[in-house]
Amino acid sequence: MNKTIEILKNRRSYRDFDENHAISKEELQAILDAARQAPSWMNGQFYSIIVLQQKELREQLVQWNPGNPHIAKSSVFLVFIGDLHRTKMVSTAHETLYPIDESIEPILLATTDAALALENAVIAVESLGLGSVVVGSIRKHGKEISQLLNLPEYTFPLFGLSIGKPTVEMEIKPRLPEPTVIHYDRYQSYAYTLIEQYNQIMEAFGEARETKPWSQKFADYFETKPTMMTDQLLQCQRLLK
Repeated sequence: MNKTIEILKNRRSYRDFDENHAISKEELQAILDAARQAPSWMNGQFYSIIVLQQKELREQLVQWNPGNPHIAKSSVFLVFIGDLHRTKMVSTAHETLYPIDESIEPILLATTDAALALENAVIAVESLGLGSVVVGSIRKHGKEISQLLNLPEYTFPLFGLSIGKPTVEMEIKPRLPEPTVIHYDRYQSYAYTLIEQYNQIMEAFGEARETKPWSQKFADYFETKPTMMTDQLLQCQRLLK
């Protein structure tokens, strides 16, 4: 099998890292270079990456995310930022208007670009024989993180990435049945029994972190009234009215 496809198909999340393992400068640079080469709409590159090196900063993030101690224990932690501050600078230099808060489109562009850069980083990490885990829960403290990291207006934290040498081997997590995700030419309806089957597959997989069937987890998640924290942060950062 093609080596790149093999890495992609065998990717998994790791949460236990060797605290004494240091990533070399060359490895870190290779990961960052790979991230920056990701696809980007119109080559806009609407994101930034913050490499958290200070121990105190990472420990503060763990205080806000106690369920993710690997933020401090991994070899390196990256924070991916949706960055529309750069294009604000461009608009100011060209003396043009910047009505960025009139549509959600710029936020989608920045989020997509950051996600693509994140995935490139994840695969680069795997190719180096290291492991990683994406941390989306940092959005729960987006306002505090924005202040901690001195983020300017028109930026917003999206997700983090813990990178290190795994100490616990993880199994490849089963994905949803292909017919529920892959469609040809048009969206195809499928029987709900496929989702019920996936509940059984995940139950047999037996991931300790999962306390509910897959379908129940997301039924409960989307039933809960949104906290609006991200909306409020985007308003503070002048990205939403």
